[in-house]
Amino acid sequence: MPLSSAGPARVVAVVVTYRPDVPATARLLGSLAAQVHGLVVVDNGSDPQVRAQLAVAVDELGGTLVALPENLGIGAAQNVGTEHARAAGATHVLFSDQDSLPAPDMVAQLQAGFRRAQARGVRTGAVGPLPVDDRDETATLLFEPQRWGPRRAPVPEDPDALVPVAFLLASGCLVPLEVLDDVGPMRADWFIDHVDLEWGLRARRAGYELFGVVGARLGHQLGDRLARVPGRRREVHIHSPLRNYYMARNTLLLVRSGLMPWAWQVGYVAWIVKYSAYYVLAVSPRAARLRQLGAGLRDGVLGRTGRR
Repeated sequence: MPLSSAGPARVVAVVVTYRPDVPATARLLGSLAAQVHGLVVVDNGSDPQVRAQLAVAVDELGGTLVALPENLGIGAAQNVGTEHARAAGATHVLFSDQDSLPAPDMVAQLQAGFRRAQARGVRTGAVGPLPVDDRDETATLLFEPQRWGPRRAPVPEDPDALVPVAFLLASGCLVPLEVLDDVGPMRADWFIDHVDLEWGLRARRAGYELFGVVGARLGHQLGDRLARVPGRRREVHIHSPLRNYYMARNTLLLVRSGLMPWAWQVGYVAWIVKYSAYYVLAVSPRAARLRQLGAGLRDGVLGRTGRR
């Protein structure tokens, strides 16, 4: 199915896992395998027993399991998977996390959306689905650019609609390899958090547009759980203390990156202050979160990257 004038597309899915719930991940892999030309699973240093179970599931679907010796982070794993997809003859990579579940026609909808964007004469860098957290189905995860930074985008009812976005969540994102070659790989040294946002900003700076495809649906969970905040309409996604570190550090790295307009820099600094205050004051274990957030803010100011 051609996505461009260069010839027919060959889509290979790249799924990154870390200590996965193997039965749930097997359902994801089965859904993807029915929609793409190839399947590459990059396991980020899971326990041997879990990895052995995962290997069985991948082998049954004719996929390739790439076993990394330790957890190298989401960006590094995506880059490794991309190169395996390239070796398998891919023209396009479909990224996925382990905690997602695509609709049976998600990839076909993404391909159709990509063609519609190109038919408008738009230099399209990537398209993504409409991710919905099944714990709160009103919390759609498409973000449009606004003055002070990305904000949740209104979603049209038309399944053929394309929503211009500031960035795309990695899970479900369909990217041509030629765009990845032009924009560059994922930031492996950021390990996790804001890796997809940073790549999206680079893609937009390179002149590409990014779109959410309303008719492409993806069940996807962010965070370990949801919590209600007084005075806030939407629930917030709660992460572990270690993820607090990466969120704080990488937010400041984003601000320092030169990829954001000044208003976004101000907006993100204000946001990380509120984020840190909320976690320290309201989410246990507060002492552990204070330590991790303090370390993250310090390392972000100092420009430190890599694994915590």
